[in-house]
Amino acid sequence: MKALHNPVLLSEVIAGLKPKPGDSYLDLTAGYAGHASEILAVTQNYKNATLVDRDEYAIKFLEAKYPNHKDEGPEIIHRDFYNAMSLVIECGKTYDMILADFGVSSPQLDLEDRGFSFSKEGPLDMRMDRKQELTAADIVNKWSLKDLIEIFEKYGEMSPGFSRKVAREIVMNRPFQTTTELAQAIAGNARHSRIHPATRAFQAIRIVVNDELGQIERTLPLLSKALKPGGRVGIITFHSLEDRLVKNYFKEASSLGEESELKLVTKSPITAEETELVINPRARSAKLRVAVKR
Repeated sequence: MKALHNPVLLSEVIAGLKPKPGDSYLDLTAGYAGHASEILAVTQNYKNATLVDRDEYAIKFLEAKYPNHKDEGPEIIHRDFYNAMSLVIECGKTYDMILADFGVSSPQLDLEDRGFSFSKEGPLDMRMDRKQELTAADIVNKWSLKDLIEIFEKYGEMSPGFSRKVAREIVMNRPFQTTTELAQAIAGNARHSRIHPATRAFQAIRIVVNDELGQIERTLPLLSKALKPGGRVGIITFHSLEDRLVKNYFKEASSLGEESELKLVTKSPITAEETELVINPRARSAKLRVAVKR
């Protein structure tokens, strides 16, 4: 089956998780099986693998890729990663490896009707799970000026002044129907920058729509409960807000010496080599952190 998504830091993930034949594996954001297919090719332990995603398109891809998933193939769970993690812990499952890649997948960005990208005209959607009610359009067209300013500052890491300008522009000119309409309105209030001025605003809206940071905060304390002793966990982040949560959790969980839950494998995050960036520019902001359960 043709790959739809180039997994970032693939060789670094393999080196960090060190898969071995027979290892069990939990992928909390399996997506289009970029990492999972390579890891399972090593372990050959499909029956003790669990692949999770909240995106219906990714789930359909995984079910087609592993048609025997209900018998001898991997377990496939259509849930967000926090609820999936809670479920596997409730079922008493533990794994040799856990991976979470918190980035948006290429198909999500590339499909106009998903509304993730400001470079492609599409509806203001941005839902990773299209069963949920809240959309980007709800936030852009209904939320107050104060709330918009707050999310742009907090989740877009925009300056207070620019946050106010963008929020006012939105409130004064709404409703907005498409991603390109919104991006053009934001760009009209921005100074020249090496990144598109809508980048951080779209990031903020997407984070809120999908409760991305809340999901991460609730999931991190559960990781060690689903790891076997000596089990490895790898987490890939794509912006500083995510990485800060992972960094702080790993630091806290490894700070009690022999009594710590985890032992750090990576003191500093691993980033992509130039050779990867040439073929996969989206890996530029990716950071990988790895830890082992004591």
